[in-house]
Amino acid sequence: MSSKDEKNLQQVVDKIAKMDEPRRSVVQRVHEVILAAAPGLKPRIWYGMPAYAESAGTPALVTLRNDDRLNLAITEKAAFRPAGGSDGALMPAAWYFETVDEDTEKRITEIVRSVVS
Repeated sequence: MSSKDEKNLQQVVDKIAKMDEPRRSVVQRVHEVILAAAPGLKPRIWYGMPAYAESAGTPALVTLRNDDRLNLAITEKAAFRPAGGSDGALMPAAWYFETVDEDTEKRITEIVRSVVS
């Protein structure tokens, strides 16, 4: 990992560490799930929030927001595909959550992998 990547990772870790519990633990777990799902993504701060990009010099593809609700989002920089099925041409881009269980971790993994594949 380059020194820029290490610096960016530390900024994300610090940002998460400043969050209040129980959100800090939830966001920390989602951060770990994202990195495990797509080890090639590089954590960084993007518009003040933890985010993940293909490199330090490319736009973020996935973000984690800690606003009124926790939010995992795919940014407009990712390649979108229509959902199909009952969702037709809609392109899912954001998911809200309060906690993370095993099923949620699996879904986050699917979402993140869909962005990098």
